[in-house]
Amino acid sequence: MWEIFARRALLSLSVLLMVFLGYLLFRNAESSSSSGPISLNAIEKADAKLGEFTFTQSKGETVEWQVRAKQARLFEQEKRAVLQEVVLTFYGGSGDEVTVHGEEGTFNTATKDFVLANQEAPIVVQTRSGYTIYTTRLEWVEAVKEIRTTAPVRIVGHGLEIQGQGLMGRIPSEEFEILQDVHVDLVSAF
Repeated sequence: MWEIFARRALLSLSVLLMVFLGYLLFRNAESSSSSGPISLNAIEKADAKLGEFTFTQSKGETVEWQVRAKQARLFEQEKRAVLQEVVLTFYGGSGDEVTVHGEEGTFNTATKDFVLANQEAPIVVQTRSGYTIYTTRLEWVEAVKEIRTTAPVRIVGHGLEIQGQGLMGRIPSEEFEILQDVHVDLVSAF
């Protein structure tokens, strides 16, 4: 008889534990989304608010890239900074630079990844070789040194206009790949 009581007690305890864990997962999944827009309430919960923000990534004495923003909200526990009026500058080994401007962005202070997004005008990336990339969202993945997006992309230059969905690329070598729905048009240089 006591075995049946013990089994039922353990079963009840297991069900309660599963309900509690489900609640925690649901609650944390809603609050940990960092790619969406930040609500006014979340902005007020920031650990620090800065009028100017600059982060420089270096390897040895060589500066690889720099993030600057007019305004930043830092969230220490989430290891991220929410940025407004962002300027990203990538530095090449031979003194070349590529500068990208964005209306807003999110910077992961642990991984050094960032996301740049524009609501109005597209983000513009000018390459050294004469191509211009247009998109509304751009991500930098520090671990592999790549820019990425799943948003629509347009590349213009040297008599070509290339459009498609999604992009992966390496800024130093200027190798870019449009991921799907690729359309290429020849355009006049004038």
